[in-house]
Amino acid sequence: MNNNIIFSAIGALAAAASTNAQAAQESSTRPNIIYIMCDDMGYGDLGCYGQQFISTPRIDRMASEGIRFTQAYAGSPVSAPSRACFMTGQHSGHTLVRGNKEYWNNSNLNMKYGNNTDYSLVGQHPYDPDHVIIPEIFKDNGYTTGMFGKWAGGYEGSVSTPDKRGIDEFYGYICQFQAHLYYPNFLNEYSRSRGDDGVKRVTLEQNIQHDMYGDDYNNRAQYSADLIHEKAMEWLDKQSADKPFLGIFTYTLPHAELRQPEDSIYTAYVDKFCECEEKIFGGDQGSRYNPTDHAHAQFAGMITRLDQQVGQILDLLEQKGLDKNTVVIFTSDNGPHEEGGADPTFFNRDGLLKGTKRSTHEGGIRIPFIVRWPGTVQPSTSDLQFAFYDLMPTFCDIAGIENYVERYSNPAIENDWFDGISIYPTILGRDSEQQKHEYLYWEFHETNMMGLRWGDWKMIVRQGNCELYDLATDIHEDNNVAAKYPEIVKQMKEFILKEHTPSQYFQVTLPR
Repeated sequence: MNNNIIFSAIGALAAAASTNAQAAQESSTRPNIIYIMCDDMGYGDLGCYGQQFISTPRIDRMASEGIRFTQAYAGSPVSAPSRACFMTGQHSGHTLVRGNKEYWNNSNLNMKYGNNTDYSLVGQHPYDPDHVIIPEIFKDNGYTTGMFGKWAGGYEGSVSTPDKRGIDEFYGYICQFQAHLYYPNFLNEYSRSRGDDGVKRVTLEQNIQHDMYGDDYNNRAQYSADLIHEKAMEWLDKQSADKPFLGIFTYTLPHAELRQPEDSIYTAYVDKFCECEEKIFGGDQGSRYNPTDHAHAQFAGMITRLDQQVGQILDLLEQKGLDKNTVVIFTSDNGPHEEGGADPTFFNRDGLLKGTKRSTHEGGIRIPFIVRWPGTVQPSTSDLQFAFYDLMPTFCDIAGIENYVERYSNPAIENDWFDGISIYPTILGRDSEQQKHEYLYWEFHETNMMGLRWGDWKMIVRQGNCELYDLATDIHEDNNVAAKYPEIVKQMKEFILKEHTPSQYFQVTLPR
């Protein structure tokens, strides 16, 4: 065939694809939302937030093309309650799930997968079935909903599993403890379009031919982070401009265990850190963390792997002509962890923030937060103070869902709290229209800590004892000035007592 004919045909196809992409951009008036929440990434673990050792070019580019928030906060310093604050629009003094309460124990360690024994029941405390969550609102308003990654909002068979809470398609881990193992025995899935009657387990047949621990674990090949991402991409590829969609991608990277395929992403870091700086981790079988001789290289590689996955999501949206009508958000569920051999001190040597996961100091709750929306969001940096419970009203504003509080408050609940304030004006660059919280609130029973931010004042309540810090001059929270400002302490204690509601499951000591 004549080369001119070939080039002409290619040109015609390219023009048609361009026309179709343009039509796709213009045909839907309701924006799509992709919410990517990774697991235990600290504030300083990305290049765009100051990281110097780990390569994150795609997320850094996303930040340069959108809004990079510098004072965004998780809902809690650990996974399940932080996700609950996002899903319910409630802070951790109101929402039902305030900790990582688990529903598995040795009495149900009775399932066989090859030669491996696993739990017959797994999961966390269920979200309140009487209080609406984000995917239910969006499903009720005509959105297709997909979730891929960690659920952590109810145990298997409970009143709160993805199939019962507005999710059309799910693939990943129901239980966040199961997610400790990157080469697990099984994952969970659900598909409404396929006619599934509930969430089920999917056995990873190659993995179960090998042991869960020890040298044989290295022969497992079904890497859950890749499998989850592949399912998310398959779902995203099925979406079109004909119907708006909400994708909640709760990816497990870079949480421990520190394991991944030994491909070019990982091997690029193996010799990057000198031998004296590399960290060896001997494993923790009780927590399902296998050992590694290259903890630093593993952690860095896992973040770069996540970065590439984010880039693939953005590329697919562009290829499908959906990027200009899709808001993509990237964030983390809480601060950095020290589990499984992770070493946040090594990677965040500037020591900007104090504390890690499980702490209500800044390091445990301040997180990276990036919003990209080509053609709508202008590249900028914002110091707006907000938290995960603000995302329900924000998402509703993006989607044009009005009066969500009035429509979805449950009259059977005496105080069906909705604590969020939409940050949509800031996303649109209308800072003068942005309503702001008087203060932000956290509590966490496991470490018996509470936290409250009021302007630049930050109060930490530790086992009932109050500490006060001025973040304007003491971002690392080193100088407790509670004795110097008793009236500030008194007022902030009153705020805390106002926001806390008692919980039979997750108890904390109120300020003395």
